[in-house]
Amino acid sequence: MVSPYAMPDPSSPLAAERNPDRDLQPFFVLRKPEPGKVVTTEATHGKARRKIDLSQLSPNSRKPSAALPFEEDADANYEQLRMQSFNATWSKIECTIQGCLKQMNLSLFEEVRGWIYESFDKIKSTGLHSVSNTLCPYPLLTDGIYRQIFTALILTKNMEFIDDLLTFQDLGEHLRSSGCHIANLSYSDFTVKHGIAGCFKSLLRQLVMVSLEAYDITALASWYCQKENNGKPVVLIIDSIEQCYGPVLAGFISIIGEWVIKIPIILVFGVATTIDALRKQLPSEALQCLNCCKFTLPSPSERMNAIVGAIFAKPSLGFSVGHEVAVFLRNYFSRHDGTITSFIRALKIACTKHYSLEPLSFLSRIMYDEETEGTWSIMCESLPVSKLEYAFDLPSCRRDSLNRKSGSEIAQGLFDFRRLWKGWTCVLLCLFEIGRISKMQLLDIFCEAIGQTTSDVHSSNGSSLSSVTSQKLCHASSQSAKGRLIGQAIQKVREISPASLSSLLESWAKHTKDIDEIHSKVRQLQSLLRSVDNDGASIFADVEDDGALKVNEKAAMLMKQIVEDMLKPIESIPFHEIFFFKHVGVLRSALTGDPRKMIQLDLLKSPSYLRCICCRTGDKALRPSMHDTSILYHLAQEHGDFVNLHDWYNSFKTILTSRRDSRRKVKGSSTPQKASAGPPTSDLTEASIQARFCRAVTELQIAGLLRMPSKRRPDHVQRVLLGL
Repeated sequence: MVSPYAMPDPSSPLAAERNPDRDLQPFFVLRKPEPGKVVTTEATHGKARRKIDLSQLSPNSRKPSAALPFEEDADANYEQLRMQSFNATWSKIECTIQGCLKQMNLSLFEEVRGWIYESFDKIKSTGLHSVSNTLCPYPLLTDGIYRQIFTALILTKNMEFIDDLLTFQDLGEHLRSSGCHIANLSYSDFTVKHGIAGCFKSLLRQLVMVSLEAYDITALASWYCQKENNGKPVVLIIDSIEQCYGPVLAGFISIIGEWVIKIPIILVFGVATTIDALRKQLPSEALQCLNCCKFTLPSPSERMNAIVGAIFAKPSLGFSVGHEVAVFLRNYFSRHDGTITSFIRALKIACTKHYSLEPLSFLSRIMYDEETEGTWSIMCESLPVSKLEYAFDLPSCRRDSLNRKSGSEIAQGLFDFRRLWKGWTCVLLCLFEIGRISKMQLLDIFCEAIGQTTSDVHSSNGSSLSSVTSQKLCHASSQSAKGRLIGQAIQKVREISPASLSSLLESWAKHTKDIDEIHSKVRQLQSLLRSVDNDGASIFADVEDDGALKVNEKAAMLMKQIVEDMLKPIESIPFHEIFFFKHVGVLRSALTGDPRKMIQLDLLKSPSYLRCICCRTGDKALRPSMHDTSILYHLAQEHGDFVNLHDWYNSFKTILTSRRDSRRKVKGSSTPQKASAGPPTSDLTEASIQARFCRAVTELQIAGLLRMPSKRRPDHVQRVLLGL
């Protein structure tokens, strides 16, 4: 078998068909490096080698003092469990996000629906829309009032329309379920390339279900005259008018204005900037055809608050993020893209990395499988020794000296963490309700709550995990109530009006219904507030000589008390690493990206990715079965900034022919040995080795890792170490 990298025989038909202009020139300079980025020195034989330290450059590298998850899980069963847990968790997160966003938009959708039917009634009140009028020749009337199109302008408050694509699709589904004829038109339909014909083709394809070579709006009129289609408004939704080509959109509106007398067409425009966008986009003739009404979608910050409240305050999802990751996500949202889509993408990457890096992440399903505690106890007790050692070597458990390191201790610790996390999120939800009244960003409150620290508490030998956890939480300081945002939230309770306080207490009662002690105090405050509203006097039964205190002050004192008692540093509780993703460096590398560094790392660690049987993981020996580009890049590490082509080629040739020499030794020995796996090397020739060498060097050059030989040094290539 001929090597895939071998050059074809000149006499073969393949070589005859080759075009010289398309031949890949292996030493053609494809890329000029940026000046001032590479430090060049004299190429001498005694020069120090410049190797890449993988321990410092790996995105998953860790400090010696921090116990990070293993990069590889040899047990396929546990790996499958982690995959199943990820699918279940992210499915719940995704459904929760979609549900909360739809719930936010529902009131607006209902408002738009009501306006559409109100406009439709006004159109029908003219008495012009009938089957006979629709089929008779135009014009019926020349009055411009009857040619105006009712148009809804939905302000999205987003510079990027990507967040609103699903919003307009959901709006269309909502209106369709209400009995409207819906056609969703994209800004790509209003381009110079497609013209007005492209707009109407898309419109007819969605409503009439036909594809016409040339647009014919009379087909739409005939379709609307049918009994099952007549008597319903026709709503055309255009998601982003700023990205539409103005003349095409103006022509489309002009034609619709002529036919609106016969067909009750209502337009819905998505406006990302301001209401003046229409005036900038359309000429006055087109603007005169529109009778506009303005609606406003929730702002990106309001949507972010809804997502944070639905995701990070729900322990039943079994996944959350640590303080550093939360701060990174907040900055990533506010300073970079500023879109909900980018935030959700970052959250999904964090969830993916967590379940791929954390060996015990499959245990996170214990948060929403409450009815199977016995099953989880059995699973924890059946964990192998390596998993047990890893669990008790987590940073949150390392500071506790436990005599028994068994699976039952892990199960008990997980159940304790679930109970504490539920109480923690209960207080967080109460703070979120205050934040909504105070116009605070809930992600800022979450970052402050999750970022609390407490002093290390050393437990005595022989104490159980539950008692150690209780001691740790009892010694936690009350600094959480003194935080900047949390302190402001508590102070805000003292300042809100009685109506806002009544609404706040009602939400507190809903969030604390599973905590009887707090729930009863909230109910007492509600009764106290009602009595104050009734007769202006009140008595608080649990506290003496404080009848003059306002209900607001009592509510603030209650909030401060539950914050100090229950909002403990969550990242100090044992086994929290199973549920919280904390590797901000991994997330930053995945989002920001560093392709040059990743290419170099992948070339140096190719066996760990390919996982072929002939190359053992962790074995630094170069083997002929490795990829040629990886072999050459490994060999280049033995040189300085300049690599001698002759020495480089000889080293490459030695690697490729090493298997043949080893086979000869095996053949001459008396002890039979099994030949190692890999491609046969009996067909290697000097020409094929040179061809493979040239191809691998060219690939390194295309990747920007090499500079080709210059006139000054025709026998040397220069290494490019950028991005390291």
